[in-house]
Amino acid sequence: MRQVNIEGYTPDEILSLPDEQLDGFVLAGEPLVFRAGSAEILGEFKIRGGSLLVELAQIDGGGEGVLPVLTSLAHRYAQRRGLEKVEWVVHALNCAKPNPKLRRVMERRGFVVTDVEGVGKAYYRAYEVSR
Repeated sequence: MRQVNIEGYTPDEILSLPDEQLDGFVLAGEPLVFRAGSAEILGEFKIRGGSLLVELAQIDGGGEGVLPVLTSLAHRYAQRRGLEKVEWVVHALNCAKPNPKLRRVMERRGFVVTDVEGVGKAYYRAYEVSR
């Protein structure tokens, strides 16, 4: 499988950044656009209580395994920070150009379509972080 870099960094390089630098960029309190592999992603990352919340609003392109890389990176980051849970909200139900394979991929990865408070219908998944 091909290495998927995020903004030119490998997941290991991202996790090796000091907490202050990583938090300042990723947990900025507002949505950000970033490139992961060939995908351009609009998302937001927050720490809410003991959870890392990953909210993805739009994903253009990709297909080379971006979601598994982001999942692994989020999990490892949550472990490093001592968080209890990772929650995902993916707004992919009403895209202008929906990806026909996305529903299968999301369901296979354990996402369910649900009404998320403050968001509306979206793909949602939450899981405990093993330590």
